[in-house]
Amino acid sequence: MFAILTLVALVLLVIAERSRHRGARALTKVLASSGFMATALAAGALESAWGQTLLVALGLSMVGDIFLISRATAMFAGGLGAFLLAHVVFGVAFVVLGVDLGATAIVGALLVVFIVKVAAWVLPHVPGRLRAPVIAYILAVSAMAALAIGASWSSGEPAIAIAGVAFLISDVFVARDRFVTPGFANRLYGLPLYYGAQVLFALHAGAPGGALVLT
Repeated sequence: MFAILTLVALVLLVIAERSRHRGARALTKVLASSGFMATALAAGALESAWGQTLLVALGLSMVGDIFLISRATAMFAGGLGAFLLAHVVFGVAFVVLGVDLGATAIVGALLVVFIVKVAAWVLPHVPGRLRAPVIAYILAVSAMAALAIGASWSSGEPAIAIAGVAFLISDVFVARDRFVTPGFANRLYGLPLYYGAQVLFALHAGAPGGALVLT
């Protein structure tokens, strides 16, 4: 399974983050992201509109991963943009799969509290030129999570909701690391949540109704 590549690379990535080895960090991050792309392709992502749209979203996530290898502000802005687009395309993919509008609306309403809390926590630490993109990002990732739960409810596949929520939480750790309290703990918790979410999405890329396909 290509998912195993992501798992092994993830473990090595966490070790590289702990040891602050830049070269190993870059290599293992690219390998981990390549693993979830290969998983989606092997699962049959090219065989349906759902899978194709999901594959584009995963590809944008990989682009974001590559940007975020660097800690430079310009690269972070590029990564933020790539992931913002990824969340939009993930949302489109969930709509293509089919969403329960009632469940999506309820979750969206509940996420308003999350949006307000995160914005109040993060924005005072965000440089002025990045505030608008960060606000847009918070809205996009929240919408993605709501649509993931709506698609999960409609398809009867809980893994899609789990992946969407895990992705959302992983971004909280990214924000904490970048703007509030930098530290290895953010990556220790955030990276497994992020890559776990991508692999879950990828494993469901080719099956009708989002059902699991082992590759």
